[in-house]
Amino acid sequence: MARKPKRPPRSPAIRARRPIAPRPRTAPPLPAAPDLHRCEQFLVHEARLLDEGKFDDWLALFTADAWYWVPSEPDQPDPQQTVSLIYDDRRLLETRVRRLASPRMYSQEPRSRTSRVVTNITIEANDRTSCTVRSKFMMIEYRREQQRIFAGTALHRLVQSDGRIMISWKRVDLVNCDAPLDGITIPF
Repeated sequence: MARKPKRPPRSPAIRARRPIAPRPRTAPPLPAAPDLHRCEQFLVHEARLLDEGKFDDWLALFTADAWYWVPSEPDQPDPQQTVSLIYDDRRLLETRVRRLASPRMYSQEPRSRTSRVVTNITIEANDRTSCTVRSKFMMIEYRREQQRIFAGTALHRLVQSDGRIMISWKRVDLVNCDAPLDGITIPF
């Protein structure tokens, strides 16, 4: 039997000429909607900023076209139909925060001390980059030797922008929204 002649080894230049199969191109991953754990962390962070009086940092959580609404009636469907306790667009939120920072705000002399509890957080609706989150809250406010307790349901529309969660809108339904309420200055 005859032996097959040995082939000379290939030079590196020949190997380099071999076409390389292109790697399949994949689209960058789409941002996922915030999950329940991230939403919980976000709401707890928001409550902490408010309790610590970091209102500028709290304001930075809102998108440029955000709104903040506290209805004055149970199940109020629209802020335009009747008077609301608070109905602020982004510009009015900025004004509210500026007033809270002012040393001449009589309604906050001395400053309120608050403690918030956020619980029963659920995601009500979500899509690719945003979700509506429902939570129950309680806020205790202490000022001038008086303590007030506010409680209710909060709805947040959270959107993801550049990898961070922001508030597109926030609705706060107080349990006693239709009761006589002394001036409300601190956001819920």
